[in-house]
Order: sequence, then C-alpha cells, then structure tokens
Amino acid sequence: MLIHATKELFAWDALEDSPSLRTIRDALAAIPDGPLLDGLRRARGKGRDDFPVSALRGVLVLTILLRHVSFDACLAELTRNADLRRLIGIDGEQAVPRPWNFSRFPEVLGEEPHRSHLRAAFDAMARRLGLAVPDLGRDTAGDATGLNARAHAHPDKVAEEVAQGLPQPSGGKEEYTDAEGRVVKVVEWFGYKLHLLVDVKHEVTLAYQVSDAKAGDNEVLPGLVEQACANLPGGRIRRLAYDKAADDNGVHRVLHDAGIQPLTQNRALWKGDPERPLPGGRYPLHLVHDEAGTVFCYDRASDPPVRHQTACMGYEKGRDTIKYRCPARHEGWDCPSDARCNADKAYGLAVRIPCELDLRRFPPIPRATQQFERRYKGRTAAERVNARFKIYWGADDGNLRGARRFHAFVGAILVVHLSLATLLASAPRWEGRLGTMRLSPIAEALRATLPQDEAAAPTSAAAAADPEAVPVSV
Repeated sequence: MLIHATKELFAWDALEDSPSLRTIRDALAAIPDGPLLDGLRRARGKGRDDFPVSALRGVLVLTILLRHVSFDACLAELTRNADLRRLIGIDGEQAVPRPWNFSRFPEVLGEEPHRSHLRAAFDAMARRLGLAVPDLGRDTAGDATGLNARAHAHPDKVAEEVAQGLPQPSGGKEEYTDAEGRVVKVVEWFGYKLHLLVDVKHEVTLAYQVSDAKAGDNEVLPGLVEQACANLPGGRIRRLAYDKAADDNGVHRVLHDAGIQPLTQNRALWKGDPERPLPGGRYPLHLVHDEAGTVFCYDRASDPPVRHQTACMGYEKGRDTIKYRCPARHEGWDCPSDARCNADKAYGLAVRIPCELDLRRFPPIPRATQQFERRYKGRTAAERVNARFKIYWGADDGNLRGARRFHAFVGAILVVHLSLATLLASAPRWEGRLGTMRLSPIAEALRATLPQDEAAAPTSAAAAADPEAVPVSV
C-alpha cells in the first residue's frame, strides 16, 4: 500500500482493490491466532492431516481479504496461483483443499472453544491498537444492522447449535419514522443483527456482538461497552453516540457508572403535557423541562407568559450536575421578569440539576446544545463501518447456512478488519513525488509489537527450502 503523509492514520480509502502479496503476507502475520490454531489441531487429534488447519484458516482469511464471492472462488484461485498458495503454507496444486474438504471447517470454527479463540484474536488486536493509538476509542459510536442468513437444513444440527447457545436466524423488521412519528420506510430481513461499537475518528471496531434479529439494541449495548472498555486503557472512552434505540434507563445507568457521556436521541413516550416542572421539588415553579430534558423558564410578567430556553453552562463533573442560567442575563437582553427572578443578583438566577434525577433526560451533554449536535454526527461512523462489512467484505451475502458457519464467518471478517487497520496504521507514509517513505511514531510503536520475523518467514516447507520462492510485489 502506498499512503500519502497527509492521509489520516487509518486511510480506509487507500486499501488496494487487488492486494499485493506483501499486503496479504503482512495481514496474515498481524493476526494473533496461535491459540486458535492450537485448539483446532487438538480437536483434530491424531487423524489424517492432508489439509492442515493453518491452510484451512488461510483459505477463510483469503476469501475475505481478496473479496471473493464464495469459498469455491478462493479455492479456484489458489489452484492456479502458486505464489498465493505458498503464503498460507500449501506446497503444491494437489495440496489445495477441495470444496468438500473445506466445507466443514467454518462449522467447526463456529464451535467452542474455537469461536472464543477467534474473538480473543480480535480482542488482542484491538488492545494492541488501543495501546499504540492514544486517541483510539475516545469518541465512540454504536449501531446495529441486519444481516441475511439461512438456518441449517438438518433439524439435528439446529438442535446442536441451540444447545451451544447460538441464536438461530429469524425475521427482523425495522421501521423508520419522520419528525411527526409517521412510518416512512420499512426494512425486513431474515437472519441476524450485528451490533458494533466503533471509534468515530478512525472507524475502527472496538467491540461486536451477533444476536437474534429480534434482540433490542438496548439489550446488547451493555455487553458491547464492557468488551470495548476491556480492549482499551482504563478511562479511554469518554463519549458514546447511539440512536434512540439505546435511550433506555438501564443503558444510561451502565454508561453513567462507567463515566461515559451518552449521546442518544430521546424516545417520545410522554402522553399529554409536552412539559413538566423540574423534578426534585426544590426549583422555582416557572422552570420546566420537556421530554428531551431541555430546560425552559417562563416570563410570568408578560400576558400571556412567554417561554425562553435557559442558557446551559455545561456539566460540572465534581458535582455530577448540569448548570443552567437565566437566558436574559447570559445573552444580555431585558426581561420583564428580571426583578422577580433575579432580584439583586448580578449573575442572575442559576440552577444545578443533578443527572441522577433522571439519567435519560439530563445527560452530561444536554440534547439542546450545539456540542450535542456536533458530536452526535459522529454516529455515522458506525454506519460506514457496517456498510464496509456488508458491501466490501460480503457479511450480508446470505450464502452461509447454519448459525455456526455464520458466526465464524462474521468473526473472521472482524479479525480481517482489525488486521488491515493494523497495516494501515503501521504503514510508512509517502511525502511526495521526490520524498521518502517515513514511519510515524504510532507506526513505529505498532511495528515493535508485530511479529516481524514471523511475517517475513516462509510459511511452507518448500518456501523454507528456498527463501526466494515467495516473490513479493509492492
């Protein structure tokens, strides 16, 4: 990959449409799948080893990395491409697995403990990136998307998957409404939901979960937050943007306890009055709030009374409160109720509302602020990552049958995603037509953690005998 110095750290638009052998080799080397391969070898036991598990793993990764539409297409390319075969440890054309030899491997990979080992490889790469990139995960966003899939054709296989705790594909439906609450679009699918937590700036996935199509986002989000916090240094996550599906008391409690500021749209649940007095019983009666938590004050000297939005002075972390001030004093205009509200106060009336009164309506970043509007736009990063998985790497093709195959394939896509993210961050940067290739401090830190010797070493017996047998193109 040739990345210009002015590109962002994770330049996803710089990914090669046809990855070179060097890119493929480095991507394979960046995956810490040693425990996974050891577990697969132990599960195979002392039986025939005509097609080693390392080669089968290579076929799965190459199918995703090279964007093949099926496993058979990847096997066909391996049959005619000797250089590609050597990269995954296949010595000759006869050693390439046939489709019937490979067909059971994704299903085995979806079983325990292999599925957990695959997730552990993802977590290890996320932790590696979190240590090397200082701002990775500071601003995060979450989203869920539907993925098409098919159930296993054999009832006994379905019973085995259910016994292993894997959800079965089911019908999902999502309705999109306008500002007035009218349904304007309906999306239906049969399969699963993929829940992601990604970095807003770098579009790198920090946590993922595959669930039943009917599972609510608010049910899965606490687990995603726990996984992302475990993959990053303590206290790294500061803000989390999500749509109104996460506007739930339980989710807000989890984020509050973790010290994460939520950026979620408010679900309209009130019936009747559009505003209510401030809770707590100790605030002036002319102060009210709407369902989204926006605080207003009434000019009671006018007839009829005039409503004004109070000035938000920000979140006070030490007190866990949001401070509001008289809008007339803050903005410098005359209010008929100034004498009644402010009396002889030079600063004017100010109130502090503890977030604990209602975590849903009084988050640290109030919804009716420019800061909320600006930071909430970062939620689109999760949508772009979802689109990359579905369109670029084929997570939504619906070609896989069975829960074990599907979970293994999605897990492999996430592993390839972080593998390429590692390559993008550690790649040297080109500084111009007459410039040189240089490593940034982050790239140097990442390269120090990568197995450079293993990445450069041949992966097959034939290549070991002839180190120059694996040509590498740039």
